[in-house]
Amino acid sequence: MILDNLKNSCNCNVGFYGVEASFSHEALLAYFGRNINAISCNEFKDVFDALEEGKIKYGVVPIENSSTGGILEVYDLLRNYGFYIVGEKCVKINHNLLGVKGTKLSDIKEVYSHSQAFLQSKKFLMEHKNWSMIPYFSTAMSAKYISESKLKSRVCIASKKAAELYGLSILKENINYNKNNYTRFIIIGKSNNISEEMDKISIVITVSHKVGSLYDILSYFKNNNLNMAKIESRPIINEPWRYFFYIDFYGNVLDKNVKDALEGIKSDCQYFRFIGNYKTDCEL
Repeated sequence: MILDNLKNSCNCNVGFYGVEASFSHEALLAYFGRNINAISCNEFKDVFDALEEGKIKYGVVPIENSSTGGILEVYDLLRNYGFYIVGEKCVKINHNLLGVKGTKLSDIKEVYSHSQAFLQSKKFLMEHKNWSMIPYFSTAMSAKYISESKLKSRVCIASKKAAELYGLSILKENINYNKNNYTRFIIIGKSNNISEEMDKISIVITVSHKVGSLYDILSYFKNNNLNMAKIESRPIINEPWRYFFYIDFYGNVLDKNVKDALEGIKSDCQYFRFIGNYKTDCEL
């Protein structure tokens, strides 16, 4: 099957955001296994650039968290580069406060991590208002930095795997306020091979600025018995108060009701792009 070939037989370069022991790296290993060459990228854009330049065959980036919502930069990159979502992987995220051995909470002055980790741990961090939050490239990269700095005044928020890899102590476990905290990662590629097992579709559209325009689009899902999973809006640059709408829904483009819905949506949109048909991993 196409999906099995992608996940289990990809002896290829796959880019991911962050470094080893990052949650993106965990998603990559969970999806592809270890029979790949994992390429670390410092920024989300670096993953897209590597794919565009042919340095990698697929990329793995986070797009949505169950506590803090969509990762907007990734939505914009996905549209701007014209790539496809070819798969997804959901990873449970547990954040931990890490420091060099011997660090006490009273020693801490600075906390390093990705901005998403700060948001997902905000209730715990609000209890320590004397700490300075220093945004860093990723959770795992912040762990690497703290390990190298060897200062008890500096700690980070990262995974237990990062603590193991970089020889850090866990000062406080599971500091994220939502104990059912998941991040949805997408696998991006230059082409989208469709098979009958695919059951989730992503598109991006714009509609005219008139009464009922978006309602007309959404009616195609109801009329064709299709369940929408998500809609996310992003502003259109240089066109104030106009938006791109990213829509995820369940279905397969080989099915008649999906074909009918997509044809209707295309006809009523000012802009339409098909982003991918892939296998669901993140269930409701």
